[in-house]
Amino acid sequence: MRLLVFSDSHGTPYYMRQALLMHPEADRIVFLGDGERDLDLVAQEINGRPLTAVRGNCDFASDLPANELIRASGHLVLCTHGYLESVKYGESALISKARDMKADIALYGHTHFQTASYEDGLYILNPGCAADGYYGMVDITERGIMTLKCRVER
Repeated sequence: MRLLVFSDSHGTPYYMRQALLMHPEADRIVFLGDGERDLDLVAQEINGRPLTAVRGNCDFASDLPANELIRASGHLVLCTHGYLESVKYGESALISKARDMKADIALYGHTHFQTASYEDGLYILNPGCAADGYYGMVDITERGIMTLKCRVER
């Protein structure tokens, strides 16, 4: 299973559209907030694939949840924007929340800084700022989990 992960498009859906077109093999799309309205603008490229979306701190009056816990190929994935976990000051609250929820993977945005790491059984991915062309992927296979940092070239 492949998750295609975006965050922080901030009214600039161009790069999200390009990444969606480049990855028709992606099984699920995950949007981690700050650009909720951009999802409507790339709906054609999502093309009916399952979408998980959470609200960011700039998604005013959003009805989206602050975080979602999804199951992907038998693994639990925490999806959050990260502002409620104060990720600009470190990942400790995010990691604690993911562990409390028994997640295997934690996805977050907010910082605009692309990062992928592994900490004692927990895979962590921030796809970076979609408005700048950054996105991420999570591949979940029988052989394991891989987090990938990606960028649409300008």
